[in-house]
Amino acid sequence: MTPDRWIVLLLGLALVAFIVWFFWLKRSRGTQAAQTGSGYQEAMILVKGGYTPDTIVVQHGKPVRLTFRREETAGCSDKVIFADFNKSADLPTGKLVSVELMPEKPGEYAFACPMGMFRGRLVVE
Repeated sequence: MTPDRWIVLLLGLALVAFIVWFFWLKRSRGTQAAQTGSGYQEAMILVKGGYTPDTIVVQHGKPVRLTFRREETAGCSDKVIFADFNKSADLPTGKLVSVELMPEKPGEYAFACPMGMFRGRLVVE
Protein backbone atom coordinates (compact mmCIF):
# COMPACT_ATOMS: atom_id res chain seq x y z
CA MET A 1 0.00 0.00 0.00
CA THR A 2 1.12 3.51 -0.71
CA PRO A 3 1.76 6.02 2.11
CA ASP A 4 -1.29 8.11 1.22
CA ARG A 5 -3.55 5.04 1.57
CA TRP A 6 -2.01 4.28 4.98
CA ILE A 7 -2.74 7.84 6.10
CA VAL A 8 -6.36 7.64 4.93
CA LEU A 9 -6.76 4.24 6.60
CA LEU A 10 -5.35 5.46 9.92
CA LEU A 11 -7.45 8.64 9.86
CA GLY A 12 -10.56 6.57 9.11
CA LEU A 13 -9.86 4.20 12.01
CA ALA A 14 -9.23 7.13 14.33
CA LEU A 15 -12.55 8.69 13.29
CA VAL A 16 -14.43 5.43 13.87
CA ALA A 17 -12.81 5.07 17.31
CA PHE A 18 -13.81 8.65 18.20
CA ILE A 19 -17.42 8.07 17.12
CA VAL A 20 -17.65 4.86 19.17
CA TRP A 21 -16.23 6.63 22.22
CA PHE A 22 -18.43 9.72 21.86
CA PHE A 23 -21.74 7.92 21.33
CA TRP A 24 -21.36 4.75 23.40
CA LEU A 25 -18.44 4.87 25.81
CA LYS A 26 -18.27 8.46 27.08
CA ARG A 27 -19.46 8.77 30.68
CA SER A 28 -20.09 12.07 32.36
CA ARG A 29 -19.66 12.36 36.12
CA GLY A 30 -23.18 13.58 36.56
CA THR A 31 -25.06 16.38 38.21
CA GLN A 32 -26.12 16.02 41.84
CA ALA A 33 -29.86 16.51 42.28
CA ALA A 34 -30.81 19.39 44.57
CA GLN A 35 -32.53 18.65 47.89
CA THR A 36 -35.74 20.62 48.36
CA GLY A 37 -37.74 21.52 51.43
CA SER A 38 -40.53 19.21 50.26
CA GLY A 39 -38.20 16.22 50.60
CA TYR A 40 -37.70 15.66 46.86
CA GLN A 41 -34.38 15.45 45.09
CA GLU A 42 -34.91 17.61 42.01
CA ALA A 43 -33.14 18.22 38.73
CA MET A 44 -34.05 20.10 35.56
CA ILE A 45 -33.21 18.40 32.26
CA LEU A 46 -33.13 20.24 28.94
CA VAL A 47 -34.14 18.18 25.91
CA LYS A 48 -32.36 19.64 22.88
CA GLY A 49 -30.23 17.32 20.76
CA GLY A 50 -30.03 15.03 23.79
CA TYR A 51 -30.53 15.33 27.52
CA THR A 52 -28.60 18.03 29.36
CA PRO A 53 -27.47 16.97 31.88
CA ASP A 54 -27.56 13.34 30.81
CA THR A 55 -26.46 11.92 34.19
CA ILE A 56 -28.25 12.74 37.43
CA VAL A 57 -26.92 11.56 40.81
CA VAL A 58 -29.42 10.94 43.63
CA GLN A 59 -29.62 9.15 46.99
CA HIS A 60 -31.61 5.94 47.34
CA GLY A 61 -34.74 5.84 49.48
CA LYS A 62 -35.66 9.48 48.81
CA PRO A 63 -38.19 10.60 46.19
CA VAL A 64 -36.85 12.11 42.96
CA ARG A 65 -38.52 14.67 40.73
CA LEU A 66 -36.98 15.17 37.28
CA THR A 67 -38.39 18.09 35.32
CA PHE A 68 -37.94 17.99 31.55
CA ARG A 69 -38.13 20.98 29.21
CA ARG A 70 -38.15 20.07 25.53
CA GLU A 71 -36.87 22.80 23.21
CA GLU A 72 -36.99 21.04 19.86
CA THR A 73 -39.47 19.37 17.54
CA ALA A 74 -37.66 16.13 16.66
CA GLY A 75 -40.14 13.27 16.81
CA CYS A 76 -37.86 11.04 18.87
CA SER A 77 -37.65 13.53 21.73
CA ASP A 78 -41.40 13.73 22.35
CA LYS A 79 -41.33 11.08 25.09
CA VAL A 80 -39.01 9.87 27.85
CA ILE A 81 -39.08 6.30 29.14
CA PHE A 82 -37.82 5.00 32.50
CA ALA A 83 -38.04 1.27 31.81
CA ASP A 84 -36.65 0.19 35.21
CA PHE A 85 -39.36 2.19 37.01
CA ASN A 86 -42.11 1.32 34.50
CA LYS A 87 -42.75 5.03 33.89
CA SER A 88 -42.88 7.28 30.86
CA ALA A 89 -43.95 10.84 30.07
CA ASP A 90 -44.91 12.77 26.97
CA LEU A 91 -42.77 15.88 26.46
CA PRO A 92 -44.62 18.61 24.55
CA THR A 93 -42.36 21.31 23.10
CA GLY A 94 -41.84 24.28 25.42
CA LYS A 95 -43.63 22.76 28.42
CA LEU A 96 -42.26 21.66 31.79
CA VAL A 97 -43.04 18.00 32.53
CA SER A 98 -42.12 16.38 35.84
CA VAL A 99 -41.50 12.69 36.41
CA GLU A 100 -41.48 11.44 39.99
CA LEU A 101 -39.57 8.30 40.95
CA MET A 102 -38.68 6.45 44.14
CA PRO A 103 -35.28 4.73 43.75
CA GLU A 104 -35.19 2.04 46.43
CA LYS A 105 -31.85 0.41 45.54
CA PRO A 106 -28.46 1.87 44.58
CA GLY A 107 -27.43 1.38 40.97
CA GLU A 108 -27.59 2.94 37.52
CA TYR A 109 -30.93 3.29 35.80
CA ALA A 110 -31.28 4.34 32.18
CA PHE A 111 -33.82 6.66 30.65
CA ALA A 112 -34.23 7.28 26.94
CA CYS A 113 -36.45 8.40 24.11
CA PRO A 114 -38.54 5.68 22.42
CA MET A 115 -35.92 5.13 19.70
CA GLY A 116 -32.97 5.12 22.12
CA MET A 117 -31.23 8.00 20.34
CA PHE A 118 -31.42 10.28 23.40
CA ARG A 119 -30.10 8.50 26.49
CA GLY A 120 -29.52 9.43 30.09
CA ARG A 121 -28.65 7.81 33.42
CA LEU A 122 -29.99 8.10 36.91
CA VAL A 123 -27.16 7.14 39.29
CA VAL A 124 -28.56 6.10 42.65
CA GLU A 125 -26.03 6.06 45.51
